[in-house]
Amino acid sequence: MSFSKNCIVAPSLLSADFSRIHEGVRLIESCGGDWVHLDVMDGSFVPNITFGPKMVRDIRPLTQLPLDAHLMIDNPQNFITEFAGAGADYITIHYEACIHVHRVLQQIRDTGKKVGISIVPSTPAFMLSEVLAMVDLILVMTVNPGFGGQTLIPSCLEKVAYLDRLRKENGYRYLISVDGGVNRETVESIKNAGADVLISGNAFFSAEHPEDEVRYYKGIRVC
Repeated sequence: MSFSKNCIVAPSLLSADFSRIHEGVRLIESCGGDWVHLDVMDGSFVPNITFGPKMVRDIRPLTQLPLDAHLMIDNPQNFITEFAGAGADYITIHYEACIHVHRVLQQIRDTGKKVGISIVPSTPAFMLSEVLAMVDLILVMTVNPGFGGQTLIPSCLEKVAYLDRLRKENGYRYLISVDGGVNRETVESIKNAGADVLISGNAFFSAEHPEDEVRYYKGIRVC
């Protein structure tokens, strides 16, 4: 199958073996992944705990690929400087995690990093209307965050299409990223909705030939 829309493939290290994280990073590189997605969880905003800035700092020397740090944490404003200093290229906060969203996004911008914002499935996309002009990346969660291997919630793709339409109508330049249930069965509908970045964890790391997953998502024929 071939899709017309080009995309960025960002495998998530959440599904890698944390005791062999260097191998996970190298696998992403060798299979043609474009970014390394880092799911940062605090056990409060989401019901799971992963890692903090030190992991990002330790990964940074292992690859030249962009590091995409998704902060699923409360009070992200307290950690922006640390993640920026650790080497993250994109820093994405959750709309639901802080009151003064505009201020925190500007805080990211002031570090020189790319600015991202994310919404969970229960948050309508129109809630982002006041900050669309100041972000580089919008991450639409298509599962309830916290764990890998979940099934995509189809209605969330309506938000992707809405954000894509607003981008075209207003000349915004943000990328639209989708995280949750990205696999061969869902990738066509995700790309058709307007997504630019595909985050795949379990489907990539559990595949017998993960390089074929990347090729498939990019629309390259897989034998």
